[in-house]
Amino acid sequence: MDMKRVAIGTIVGGIVLYIVGYLIFDVAVADFYAANRGSATGAFRDMPIVWAVVLADFALALLVTLCIAGRAASQTIAGGFFTGGVIGFLAWFHADFTSYGYLNVWSMPIPIVDPLLEIIHEGVAGAVIAAVLMRIPAAAVQPAQ
Repeated sequence: MDMKRVAIGTIVGGIVLYIVGYLIFDVAVADFYAANRGSATGAFRDMPIVWAVVLADFALALLVTLCIAGRAASQTIAGGFFTGGVIGFLAWFHADFTSYGYLNVWSMPIPIVDPLLEIIHEGVAGAVIAAVLMRIPAAAVQPAQ
């Protein structure tokens, strides 16, 4: 595994996840999420803690980058979108339904809609990560002397 490619893919992917996440969740569908909050009071912050969101985006970007870099079929823009979209859907399907089962934070539409939106969110990041990785040559593996 070429650490330079992983690092660059993670940085680019984290930035894309943050920007696309803001556009989708804080701009485009913010009213939908606000309307489907559960009865838990005081569960949501007035303003998010940005460093925590950025940290989470970089962790997710690392996962997507590792999956794309480790799978030859994902190293195209379409393959990156597919890989990122599948990871996003599965991760958030799990997180949203687990949260719905244990917490009173969301009403039922959220665990259905959120994973579908994550296909776009992480799919775009996966496509950009793949596009960047295509431009960075993989390091040649040298046999030990």
